[in-house]
Amino acid sequence: MRNVGLLTSILFWGTALLAWGQTPTPPASTNADHRVTLDIVVTDKTGKPVAGLQQQDFTILDDKQPQPILSFRATDETSKPDDTPQQVIFVIDEVNAASRPVSNARQQLEKFLRHGDGQLPIPMSLVFFTDTGTQVLGAATRNGSSLADSLKSHESSLRDVGRSAGFYGAVERVQTSLSTLEKLTSYEAKQPGRKLLIWLSPGWPLISGPHSALSEKNQDTIFHTIVRLSTDLRESRVTLYSVDPLGMDDAAGFQTFYYENFLKGVPSVNKVESGDVGLQVIATQSGGQVLNRSNDIAGSIAGCVADAKVYYTLSFAAAAADHPNEYHNLQIKIDKPGLTARTRTGYYAQRQEVAKAH
Repeated sequence: MRNVGLLTSILFWGTALLAWGQTPTPPASTNADHRVTLDIVVTDKTGKPVAGLQQQDFTILDDKQPQPILSFRATDETSKPDDTPQQVIFVIDEVNAASRPVSNARQQLEKFLRHGDGQLPIPMSLVFFTDTGTQVLGAATRNGSSLADSLKSHESSLRDVGRSAGFYGAVERVQTSLSTLEKLTSYEAKQPGRKLLIWLSPGWPLISGPHSALSEKNQDTIFHTIVRLSTDLRESRVTLYSVDPLGMDDAAGFQTFYYENFLKGVPSVNKVESGDVGLQVIATQSGGQVLNRSNDIAGSIAGCVADAKVYYTLSFAAAAADHPNEYHNLQIKIDKPGLTARTRTGYYAQRQEVAKAH
């Protein structure tokens, strides 16, 4: 009976993926000048952001090969906001969380927003992700008290049926969550500067284990979703963060560590597993953080926002790919002991057209 149940689950997951992929998927876009731009946070051994570094302190490794740095900019607390526009977007996830974690997320976020004099270092906004759609509460603002008032007055719209619908509900939540992330990223692509997207949620379901089978069509659908999301997040300069509002209550849970099985970039269709599109996986690969082992949720939120204080923006020429969607691993080395750089872990290179001589 267990084998029959597993087969049914895999068949349903495959059918759902195919339905999800019925809408034509445009190829991933590439920058006109074929540059890859990276926002990099550098920290010391205590996790404190490090300012004052110069271009010569950085080495970019593309598939372990050093690349010339085409541009370099350092941003710190002395930089003018107009020169380095940034914003923070908080997503309160009411689709993948029950009432208690959602309530805790709201309370802790309100605590963060009202901290101090209620003035925020950069513009911030609120997004509610619900069964009935995605609702943005007003424009981005630096008035934390006003944002907290909006948060407090907004009614939750939690559902019970979808969360209790077992495997079928889990597949639905994955699809809805990925679609919402894509829509938010597409919208933020039109906004200037860097964006920190902080998703308050235990994460959407990780449907299968590392060795669960998917059909070739299923793998193809997931792979193109991965390529599209990776490229759009990078080109939109969106860094994703996953903050679990359950804190230590969820520290021994399945998803707390399991997502780490999928952090390595996906190089080809036949290497795809459904766990590759988990929230925590995408967040890590975008250069963000996964914070799920602390009851100080307001402090975890502040830790994500701190990434906006000191960071470095570098660019280099994207590799000319031998085939479409060629995966390249990225590493940043710092020429100073005890420092760690966090940024995107890879990108998908595309074929580049060679101009014909007239």
